[in-house]
Amino acid sequence: MDIWIIRDGEKVGPIHDFEVRRKITDGELLATTPAWHEGLPAWKTLIEIDLFTREFELPTTPLKPETSSESELPAPPQLPTRTYYGRRFWARWFDLSLYSGVWWIAMWAAGQNIEAALLNPWVMVFQYVPWFILESLLLHRFGTTLGKWLLGLEVINTDGSRLSISASGHRSLRVLSTGIGFGWSLLSPFCQALSWFMAKRLGTTTWDRAGGHQVTASPLHPLRVISLIVLFFGAIQLQVIVISPSLFQIAGKSYPFLKSEYEKNPPWHLPKRY
Repeated sequence: MDIWIIRDGEKVGPIHDFEVRRKITDGELLATTPAWHEGLPAWKTLIEIDLFTREFELPTTPLKPETSSESELPAPPQLPTRTYYGRRFWARWFDLSLYSGVWWIAMWAAGQNIEAALLNPWVMVFQYVPWFILESLLLHRFGTTLGKWLLGLEVINTDGSRLSISASGHRSLRVLSTGIGFGWSLLSPFCQALSWFMAKRLGTTTWDRAGGHQVTASPLHPLRVISLIVLFFGAIQLQVIVISPSLFQIAGKSYPFLKSEYEKNPPWHLPKRY
């Protein structure tokens, strides 16, 4: 549990309760130190809080608080806003999957060699760059993207204003590089795990913390959620239709038995343009 305390007239926190216990044991905090946690109506001394009462020997005389009067204590700290990490995760990967599906269909329609594109590391690393340029424009103009809109999310500054084009661009760049690792299959899972860990530790994502942004959420709308699920599935199918034949060809070159299986039972796919 997160605890706030007052030391030398300054509000300090949040501090985890086990750290408070350690400071009590080390003599850094007194029984009369004012403290507060979520659920308390006002500041109390540490000895009056059930979490820490057993850390002290009950005195036989009334305790004199460290501050002159309760009225001089500052208001309890404002609790962190909800982060909606689940909604944000699915909104992010819906947008990326929809973009990726359209991107691969466009590559096929333009007659590009899909197998060569899959084997080109530069293509695979930078394929999401156009999307994040578009995303920065959408966040600047509307404060949301299709995925975020379907899940009732909006990205704004902490004062409630929309992001400037520069701020939205920097935010999208941070997400692209540190949030999803450019979508590279070897780096993306690590970046996502690290981002989740840092977000839990900091109370917000690193890109929103750096830019001074916040993500607000409105109640979920059933029709929007259903639309997201249907479009999400469709976007994934588009990628499978275009990419799977080339993936089988690539795998067949390394594993001939897969190639023979592919020739016997080829997967459904679009006609080749190369």
